[in-house]
Amino acid sequence: MSGPLIIRSVINTDFAHWLPLWEGYNLFYGRNQIPDIITQTTWSRFCDETEPVYAIVAELNGKLVGLAHYIFHRTTTRIDLNCYLQDLFTDENTRSQGVANQLIGEVYKRAQAAGSHRVYWQTQANNLIARKLYDKVAENNGFIVYNKQM
Repeated sequence: MSGPLIIRSVINTDFAHWLPLWEGYNLFYGRNQIPDIITQTTWSRFCDETEPVYAIVAELNGKLVGLAHYIFHRTTTRIDLNCYLQDLFTDENTRSQGVANQLIGEVYKRAQAAGSHRVYWQTQANNLIARKLYDKVAENNGFIVYNKQM
C-alpha cells in the first residue's frame, strides 16, 4: 500500500465512490441486484443523525477501498448497547493488506466511545480468508444463524 490509509465516516459526496464497494459486497454474498430503493434508503440512513446505522470507509490515495457498516441496538441480556458490524468489504486490489483489520479496529473504537462493550458480526462458514482475520480479532462463540424470509 502506498500512502496512508485513512479510516473515516462517510460524507454525502462519497456516494458514487461507496456504491461500487456496496455492489461488490452484495455480489460477494450472491445478492446480484439490490433494488435501488434499498441502496438509496441505506445511504440516507448513514447520513441521518437520528438513525443508529453508521458507515465508515477506508480511503487510500483519494480512493475508497473498503467499507464497514454498523448498528447500535439494545438487547435483553445487557444494559449497554450492542454493536453489530453488519457489512465489511474491501476492494479486491487491497485485500490482505490490513484494510479490513483497520476498519474493524475503528468500529471497536466507535463502539467503545458509544458505551458498548460488545461488537459482533456474522459471516458465511466458507468465507475462509476473512475468517482467518476474524479469528485473530474476535472470538467465534459457536452460534449458528437462522432466518426466515417473510
